[in-house]
Amino acid sequence: MKFANRPDPYPFYEELRRTPVAKVSDKTYVVTGYPEVLALVHDPRISVDVSRSPSGFFGEKLVQLDPAEAAQNRNWSMLVTDPPEHDVMRRQFMRHFGPPHTPDLIPSMEGFVVDKANELLDAAAKRAKDSGSHRMDVVEDFSYPIPVSVIFRVMGAPIEDEPKFHGWVTDFMQAADVGPERMSPEGQAAIAKANQSSAELAAWLDDLVEKLIREPGPGLLSAALHDDGPDGPVSARVAKANALLLMIAGHDTTVNTITNAVMTLLRNPGSWDLLRDNRDLVPRAVEEVQRLQGAVQFAVNRWAMTDIEVGGTRIPAGSAVFLVLAAANRDPRRFPEPDRFDPMRQDNEHLGFGSGIHTCFGGPLARLEINLALEVFLRRVKSPRLVVDPPPYRHNQVFRGPRHLWVDFAEITD
Repeated sequence: MKFANRPDPYPFYEELRRTPVAKVSDKTYVVTGYPEVLALVHDPRISVDVSRSPSGFFGEKLVQLDPAEAAQNRNWSMLVTDPPEHDVMRRQFMRHFGPPHTPDLIPSMEGFVVDKANELLDAAAKRAKDSGSHRMDVVEDFSYPIPVSVIFRVMGAPIEDEPKFHGWVTDFMQAADVGPERMSPEGQAAIAKANQSSAELAAWLDDLVEKLIREPGPGLLSAALHDDGPDGPVSARVAKANALLLMIAGHDTTVNTITNAVMTLLRNPGSWDLLRDNRDLVPRAVEEVQRLQGAVQFAVNRWAMTDIEVGGTRIPAGSAVFLVLAAANRDPRRFPEPDRFDPMRQDNEHLGFGSGIHTCFGGPLARLEINLALEVFLRRVKSPRLVVDPPPYRHNQVFRGPRHLWVDFAEITD
């Protein structure tokens, strides 16, 4: 995607959907239509593991490694692993995350999320009283602290390390956002800083996993490392790779969706008052925000392991396949008036959390956080309005959300 399209990619996606399965270069295909994306995320002939592609990345043959070296260099995250290994990993972690083995974990977060949201709005109210400025940055002052506190609690990571974690992830994301200025001194400095922060984050996770192996503690990560279920405990390398996935994905996309929910309600006249007065509509509105303003624009890269025909187009074996979830979510063949925010929309089987075996692991927890945070915000923040619209966005083509969302308000009530 051209850098200029990233702040508002949807007109570009509309153009792409004219050819729902498009060949964009040799051995590279972009899929933007809803039925085509849905078919491919459920197709076992599509792999998320590049080592299984007959042609490697973008049609280029991979350097063949011996098995021991390949295992050492492999990413052991469930997100880029195929069955049957994927299924084992997912079961090992899910045993300690949700039903049927751990049915109470997600519901038990409800009080914590509500308390955290109220604590943040109490702080914003105090700042307004002390300074006389009735303005807040929804991202920094509200959306970010809730999910990161939840994921640290769920994983069993020491909350005192959260500021360091925030810095490392921010550096990583900022470098991922580098566009045409990549080769400038500033771009190169951002990339170097991101590389250093990535190394420090990896070392922190290594230390956390090794400590939990020696000294079991509370949380999902320790439980998976010491599991006595039918699949046994996860290995240290699987624990590290998936801890990184769950801790970053487990907060970043939720930050974006809380922010997008506030923004979408405020930029659509009447929506704020409708939900404020009818809280039972919040869950439906949150799903519509996920459809309309997806926090994740693309699915993880996939590769065709054999020739596949979809949407009247043949994708040759070995091709890289990009599934644009955010484009599929605005396909008029699936959603009437797809560019309109409709908090009453009923038939809304969007792809905001993906679909198929790689459906977002933390989707149920994210929904809980987003719904509760939005309910608290609706109840307590009076007469909010957007200061800048559109707000400044990240320029990353995968993760989409405002860097800041400034809102003026009349008051924050108890």
